Amino acid sequence: MNRRVGVLGCGWLGFPLAISLVQDGYEAHGSTTSEEKLAQLKKEGIAPFIISLRQKKINGDVSGFLQDVGVLIVNVPPKLRGQNKENYVKKMQLLHTEVKKSSIQKIVFVSSTSVYGDVDGDVTEETIPQPSSESGKQLLAAENIFRNDKDIDTTIVRFGGLIGPNRHPITKLSGRQNLSNGNHPINLIHLNDCIRIIKSVLTNSWWNEVLNGVYPEHLSKQRYYSSEAKKKGLQVPDYKVNNTKKGKKVHSKVLINVKKFDFTTTL
Repeated sequence: MNRRVGVLGCGWLGFPLAISLVQDGYEAHGSTTSEEKLAQLKKEGIAPFIISLRQKKINGDVSGFLQDVGVLIVNVPPKLRGQNKENYVKKMQLLHTEVKKSSIQKIVFVSSTSVYGDVDGDVTEETIPQPSSESGKQLLAAENIFRNDKDIDTTIVRFGGLIGPNRHPITKLSGRQNLSNGNHPINLIHLNDCIRIIKSVLTNSWWNEVLNGVYPEHLSKQRYYSSEAKKKGLQVPDYKVNNTKKGKKVHSKVLINVKKFDFTTTL
């Protein structure tokens, strides 16, 4: 197998992923939109590139970034808030065009469980996505750009809410009042397991798959976030009573039942 991997988007998840790949003997190309981060990537043995996906063009040496790369990991979330919001699907269409010019035959596309929308009850990879948010709709459309190309082996990884170093929902929820859906289950995953899942796709050749990446523990939001607030010495969030819906519980059915993957980092 070609040991050169491209990590498009070396942010909170992509940077430690690229570092881990280098430690495992892969040659990694890593992209960032920040000049300041180039030196950080280089220091970790990652070949650094400044790449910025825009609606009408891709800024940067994208052909150099993709050159002789065997597997491309697309780890660029939609930016649909604030002043710089752009059409994510158009960006992915441009990226797909560049991929077709390259030698890449395999893609890991980092997606989100938001593509399932606000369904009630148990969700597996067999559940038909019905996204309700704009980001969920655009993510699903972007997934399909690559999945529908039969010349490329694409695996979609739909992660739940991400937690890890300097990142936890409780920091934003602490002290808030009258929050809804406190009875809904959490669907979270730690950074460590995110990295292990993506690396497992590469090492085990889990291609042309859809994988949910959610830790198999689903406490209610109220119970979990109250507990986390107390652990961290933060004000406990207040949830109003709202039991009309039970919320979605996303299961990593393929990873656990078929691939026999073990989640190792608790929430």
